[in-house]
Amino acid sequence: MQTTSAATDIAPARPSSTVVLLRQGDRLPEIFMVKRHKRSSFGSAYAFPGGVLESSDSNVHQLCSGRSPAEANTLLSVNDMGLDYFSAAVRELFEEAGVLLGDTELSARELAKARLGLNDGSLRWDRFANEHIKCIRCDQMHYFSFWITPMQMTKRYSTRFFIAQLPAGQAAIHDDGELTDSCWMTASDVLQASRDKTMRVHYPTRKTLESIAAFNSVAEVSEWARSREDAGVRLIELDGIPESER
Repeated sequence: MQTTSAATDIAPARPSSTVVLLRQGDRLPEIFMVKRHKRSSFGSAYAFPGGVLESSDSNVHQLCSGRSPAEANTLLSVNDMGLDYFSAAVRELFEEAGVLLGDTELSARELAKARLGLNDGSLRWDRFANEHIKCIRCDQMHYFSFWITPMQMTKRYSTRFFIAQLPAGQAAIHDDGELTDSCWMTASDVLQASRDKTMRVHYPTRKTLESIAAFNSVAEVSEWARSREDAGVRLIELDGIPESER
C-alpha cells in the first residue's frame, strides 16, 4: 500500500463513479464482478465497473434522460457536475463491461468498435454519444452510496455508487485491458469467496455486497437503492473506519 509522507502531501480525491450491475439469477440477484489488473489502483481485486470522471462527461448533459442538472446536483449534494457522475457511470460501464445504458441504433459490431476506440483513446465519449446515442438512460440508475479513500493514500477517489439492471438483450464482458477477469455471482458467494481468500475485495465493495445479500430479487435491491436516494446518501470516509476492519 502506497501512502503519502506528510499531512501536507494529501492527494486530492478524484471524482469517480461506480456501477453495481445486476441481473436476476435462478434464486437470487447476481452481480457483475470485474477483476482489476494487478498494476491498477485496486490491483488484482474484484470490484464493480467504474472509473474517474473525464472532461467529456460534461458535454453530454443534453442527452441525459430522467435527471435534470438541478435534480442530479441535489441528489448528489453538489453545486454542479451532478450529471457528470451519471455520464461517467454510463461511460465506464460501457467501456469496461460493454453494457450501454442508452438508446442507439448502432449494431453490436459498431458498438464493439466504438468501445475499443473509447478504451484506446482514439474516440472521445462526447463525440460518440452526441453522434450515436439518442438518450443516456440516467433514470435506469439509482444512487445509493458515497465513499472517499483514506487521506494517507497516494491515489485517492471520491466515488459515487449507482445500481443498474442489465438491459434486456445485452451481455456483459470485461474489456481484457484494465480488467483481467469477470463473473456473475451472488453477493453471498462473493463474500464467501472473500472469506476463503479466493477473491480479494476491498472494504467498500464488501460492505455493498453485505447490503445486497439481504435481498432476494433485483426488484428488492432497486427499491432499497431508491429508498437510499430518497433518504439522502451520506458520505462514508474510510479514515473514520479502523484499519483492522478494512
